[in-house]
Amino acid sequence: MAVNLTAYRQVLSETDHHHARLVAVSKIKPVSDIMALYEAGQRIFGENYVQELVDKASQLPQDIQWHFIGHLQSNKVKYIAPFVSMIHGVDSAKLLREIDKQAAKQGRVIDCLLQVHIATEETKFGLNGQELYQLLDETGDLQHVRVAGLMGMASNTDDEAQIRREFAELKELHAAVKEKYFAGRDDFKELSTGMSGDYKIALEEGSTLVRIGSLLFGARNYV
Repeated sequence: MAVNLTAYRQVLSETDHHHARLVAVSKIKPVSDIMALYEAGQRIFGENYVQELVDKASQLPQDIQWHFIGHLQSNKVKYIAPFVSMIHGVDSAKLLREIDKQAAKQGRVIDCLLQVHIATEETKFGLNGQELYQLLDETGDLQHVRVAGLMGMASNTDDEAQIRREFAELKELHAAVKEKYFAGRDDFKELSTGMSGDYKIALEEGSTLVRIGSLLFGARNYV
């Protein structure tokens, strides 16, 4: 399947209406597919695997904003620190400190989103509320990361009411964290929720970044 430009324009219209942004999730997809969306105007792309991201970034235009959206291991931060625009799935103080360390070596400040576990599945990563506050208490001294917001993945279910509830709870937590740690500042503003199957609900519940792959690029073949 070629890149679905009709779906792209539809998603773009919806994100614009909600003052949100689209992260086109291009993992396992070829450079040519990314270029097709780039030529249509897309500039934010999300990747899940460090080596794949490094390889693609070296082949593609420099003005692409690369978002790392997979589960990031601390020992691999150094490979993406020179160029990554945002890291979505930070779920430990150890990882945030490593990002700060590697960003300092590059003379950069890297935007990070803290991942909160909002789904019913135990297999999904993320902090609970208590762990989130503890992380923020422990890492307020970091100079080369900017905690820009929260990220979460809803349960894999057809129950739209449950999905909406999970997104709404994360939005409430976002507001509470902003009031406690970032009052009067505009740098903590992102809420990264919503994927191909539930992004419309996410937008209605305040998402500022939706991560959409299969709707734009077609199903993935992992073989």
